[in-house]
Amino acid sequence: MSHHHDDENNFRLHTPAFDKLNKRLDRRNFLTKTSLGIGALALSSLLGKNWASGKGTPSAAASEAAIDDVINALPHFAPKAKRVVYLFMSGGPSQIETFDYKPALVDRYGQDLPGSVRQGQRLTAMSASQSKFPMVPSLYKFNRYGKNGTWVSELLPHTAKVVDELCIIKSLHTEHINHDPAITFFQTGNQLPGRPSIGSWLSYGLGTDNENLPSFIVLVSKNAPKDQPLYTRLWGNGFLPSAYQGVEFRAGKDPVLYLNNPDGYDGTDREEMLDYLTRLNKLQNSAYGDPEVDARIAQYEMAYRMQTSVPDVMSVADEPNEVFELYGPDSRDPGTYAANCLLARKLLEKDVKFVQLYHQGWDHHGGLPSGIENQCHQTDQPTAALITDLKRRGLLEDTLVIWGGEFGRTVYSQGQLTPTNYGRDHHPRCFTMWMAGAGVKAGFSYGETDEFSYNIVKDPVHVHDFQATLLHLMGVDHERLTYKFQGRRFRLTDTHGNVVKDILS
Repeated sequence: MSHHHDDENNFRLHTPAFDKLNKRLDRRNFLTKTSLGIGALALSSLLGKNWASGKGTPSAAASEAAIDDVINALPHFAPKAKRVVYLFMSGGPSQIETFDYKPALVDRYGQDLPGSVRQGQRLTAMSASQSKFPMVPSLYKFNRYGKNGTWVSELLPHTAKVVDELCIIKSLHTEHINHDPAITFFQTGNQLPGRPSIGSWLSYGLGTDNENLPSFIVLVSKNAPKDQPLYTRLWGNGFLPSAYQGVEFRAGKDPVLYLNNPDGYDGTDREEMLDYLTRLNKLQNSAYGDPEVDARIAQYEMAYRMQTSVPDVMSVADEPNEVFELYGPDSRDPGTYAANCLLARKLLEKDVKFVQLYHQGWDHHGGLPSGIENQCHQTDQPTAALITDLKRRGLLEDTLVIWGGEFGRTVYSQGQLTPTNYGRDHHPRCFTMWMAGAGVKAGFSYGETDEFSYNIVKDPVHVHDFQATLLHLMGVDHERLTYKFQGRRFRLTDTHGNVVKDILS
């Protein structure tokens, strides 16, 4: 792209405000970072189309903020993944019943967990009063599947069929032993509310590839047990501009709340209202230089475009019966986990950058066998179908699929133990999750736990390591994607975290 000032087709960047910005750009090697002008396009988008065409000048505050946005918005290196679908199993699935096969536990049924294994680990209030911690093996059989003979529970027969696509990490660990701080930590990098979520960080850093849909969309299963609450702050923007928050799509006639026009209001009325509202917002922005005004303008414009795009993407009328059979019978019922998996595929096809599914109900302190059987029945087939569907459409090669919860479950039984029934408490010291698709090794297992699935014995992966790896696969250096707030530069991984290079393809 040419950058000569006398080029009529070039952006009119030779305003007094931009002269000041140019000095900053030179100082930060802007042209080098923006790959011969690509960053200029991003800059024009961030500062507004009117200014790029010479019809207006941004405020100094907005200009300063925009430069930071442009520098941060660029991928730091070539990404392996263009989009992410994160299947979050809220409540903490038991690794012992799913992927972390521990046959030695059969001979230890009912024995007290050795103190040398527990090592004085902090316990939750639910089991701290127990005088003994009787160990219990899984009731379910495991078999080897795939080219590498990966162990998978009989509870997951459909996932077992796609195990050669999975990169299973058995050595996740976290500091947080209760749901709220643990989930908040996974989604925002901090146990306390107020930080931006992963999807918001990616939206802020990488922008969008579809101007008619949000870059960060959330789907919550309606058919999951509501044993633990979900908070909208889990997909919130925190201190980032509100344009980067996740948008929840719901089942029913109004997938996005307050999107439809009121009765008696047509598209022309809406367009005229938005035009006048934008003028008022620009006047306010000129007076105060508040970046949230720009976010407000962008959100109104997005909502207007979504009035057409959302009904189109939510419709499954054109899907053949074979697709519904692939995802399972629940896929015909909007709002179920199966239907949300199918919808996620449609959103990914539209280049939505980050799609997050939440499925509650994995908190099995008691009645684990019946509880986990129901959970796996609801999620196993749709999860495997999503991987299969993405692969046959050529999308898996540049889409990252993630499955997992906020922590695992204990090897010992919480409460009464019987031959057919038991429960498991929260366990943050080791648990399992998996990735599939863009940039990760397929048919691969990483990390090992001890014979009790209680402690990690090889290749630990902290939550911040997971977050750093996710950003890396999207072309982002987790240490460089930052946002200055209240005098400090924050990042998703806070103060530490390392990319898990051994799982990268």
